[in-house]
Amino acid sequence: MYADGNIIHRLRLESECQQLRNEVLHYKSIAKGNCFEDATFANDDEKVKYCTGLPSYAVMMIIFNQIYRYFRDTQSVSKFQQFILTLMRLRLDVPLQLLGYIFGLHTSTVSRIFQEVINVMNIRLVPTFVFWPEREELRMMLPVSFREKFSKCACIIDCFKIFIQRPSDLQARADTYSSYKSHNTVKYLIGIAPQGVIIFISKGWGGRTSDVHLTENCGFLANIIPGDVILGDRGFTISESVAFCNAELKILAFTKGKQQLSALDVETSRVLASARIHVERVIGMVRQKYSMLESTIPITLLQTDQSCNLTTLDKIVRVACALTNISPSVVPFD
Repeated sequence: MYADGNIIHRLRLESECQQLRNEVLHYKSIAKGNCFEDATFANDDEKVKYCTGLPSYAVMMIIFNQIYRYFRDTQSVSKFQQFILTLMRLRLDVPLQLLGYIFGLHTSTVSRIFQEVINVMNIRLVPTFVFWPEREELRMMLPVSFREKFSKCACIIDCFKIFIQRPSDLQARADTYSSYKSHNTVKYLIGIAPQGVIIFISKGWGGRTSDVHLTENCGFLANIIPGDVILGDRGFTISESVAFCNAELKILAFTKGKQQLSALDVETSRVLASARIHVERVIGMVRQKYSMLESTIPITLLQTDQSCNLTTLDKIVRVACALTNISPSVVPFD
């Protein structure tokens, strides 16, 4: 009778121990799923797209494996978590404090990690994914919609602005104020190939800067070679500057000085507008994918890194453009 009691007690203890083991495994699996390690995203491309803007888990891991060795080692978070933290900040505009709660870090640590990883991505990814292609490459993959009217098109250009906090310095406040946006802004010139790929992104200029001055002074013209055709909006009155490169600028026709446009001008502008609209679609795609660019950027991200003469915001914009290029183009090939 005593032996039977011991057996029953032992079996009860073993059952309780097994139950505890199962609970531990259950909570470990929950913790693992919430720690934002690579296993969190494996076989879940929708989660990858939502959190990072990248098209798939495979693509995300290819990028991570290219750059993780340049991240700082830290005991508080893994290198993959540093990577995901940065992409979530870009993609979802998650506040630093909330990221700190998610990853168990102080806000200042989150800010440091974000800037360090952005710096690595700017150095290691941007030159690989944002570059001016050779003419033969452009011609080879020219979309059908460009082949008849714009077969020599090398680039379509436009500017976009990002809101920033109001500077305390009066001169900076005046230089960045955009009367069109009624806000302090930083302006960027973007250039895309006919295929919809971003091939040029300037440094940031004060929002008050004209499109003409920015285009002529940001280094864009150095990429043009004789015979190229550049498409732009009405504000890009840089025909002479482009002509100095033995290239041609095509912009929408003006009605200035005329009662109305001729039938030829109307048709030419219609065709040009249908081609030029792609740059606006790409800008919209960059902003939609990386919503941090839709927010008001703090002044602290406008400090210039003397080693590369870029602000942190410049690096953020460049990285967002590089990551957008990895996704499918908005311009159909057929």
